[in-house]
Amino acid sequence: MSHATIPLTERQHGPIPSVGARTDVGRMRDHNEDNFIVAPPLYAVADGMGGHEAGEVASEIAVNILAQQAPSTLDADALSNAVVTANYAILRAVEDGRGADGMGTTLTAAMVQGERLLIAQVGDSRAYLLHQSHLQQITRDHSLMSILIETGQITPEEAEVHPQRSVITRALGGGVETVPDIYELNVAAGDRLLLCSDGLSGMVSEEDLTEILTRFRDPQKCANQLIKRANMNGGRDNITAVVVDIEGDIPERIRRAHKSSRLTAGIVAFLLVAALAATAFGIHHWVTNSAYLAEYNGNVAIYQGVRGGFLGFGDGTLVEETTIKVDELNAGLAQRLKGDGVKADSVDDAKRLAQEYAEDAARNKTVSATGSEA
Repeated sequence: MSHATIPLTERQHGPIPSVGARTDVGRMRDHNEDNFIVAPPLYAVADGMGGHEAGEVASEIAVNILAQQAPSTLDADALSNAVVTANYAILRAVEDGRGADGMGTTLTAAMVQGERLLIAQVGDSRAYLLHQSHLQQITRDHSLMSILIETGQITPEEAEVHPQRSVITRALGGGVETVPDIYELNVAAGDRLLLCSDGLSGMVSEEDLTEILTRFRDPQKCANQLIKRANMNGGRDNITAVVVDIEGDIPERIRRAHKSSRLTAGIVAFLLVAALAATAFGIHHWVTNSAYLAEYNGNVAIYQGVRGGFLGFGDGTLVEETTIKVDELNAGLAQRLKGDGVKADSVDDAKRLAQEYAEDAARNKTVSATGSEA
């Protein structure tokens, strides 16, 4: 499978947000039906359903069509139409014999521009917003449990163990009438957006989500920790998390700050030199202690340093080329490895991630060879 994104040069308007994303098979499944998009200003999570060679097909069709059809600027009607187009494409794929009858996928797509956020949602993959350490669920689940809770028939605690807790009431591929819910809201610089499949929201409490989103300021480290916590809690499903830091209207804020500043030129120069010296030291320490995984000769490779270098500090140094084939991994992960790479806290952490990738690739090859599903 190939993961669809649009190059930043074709899509990005304004400052490029800091983003972290990761998908994981979990502890109970033998293949990953999740997919995601990171193509600023567009981000999305899709959770496929229908079994092996069906759920994966549906989620991949959804992200491919969305990446092709989504607008380049915030436009609610255009984003909604892109989701509807993805729904029709999945229905046609069933008729053409791709995938299987009954396949479908959730899709939660977000667009961020300045201090505006636009979301289109079908299914139970969620969007959360962290604002001043307070976490708010933006989307409303299209699920049986959501209906039963809202009508007072069960409590949220009872929903967690209900035998029909996985039943959703709306999904792409569910019928020609399927349309997304649309949410538009103001956001602020410093806010943090989380898009996730129910493999995360169903395994990690909102209290723990808040704690992790607040504590880990680097968005990739944050996404890694969210996946780790879901697996620690049982990992019953595939898990996907996309973490986006809202930059806001930075040029306008800088202009206002300059206009209102009363500092003298000498003080500003002194502070600037001190800040640059401290920043250079911090960057050097960060670069030399960082690591990442990326594609090399078609395999997963481990590097020490920062992908592409940073402010003259140079590209990363190859530590190890593994035997893990990038194209045997989940489509979303393969795309990140071929693109910006996957950041890790250290070389040891990168090696642990590579081991997880090797285990996922082995499971995928076993399922592909036997044609079985768990």
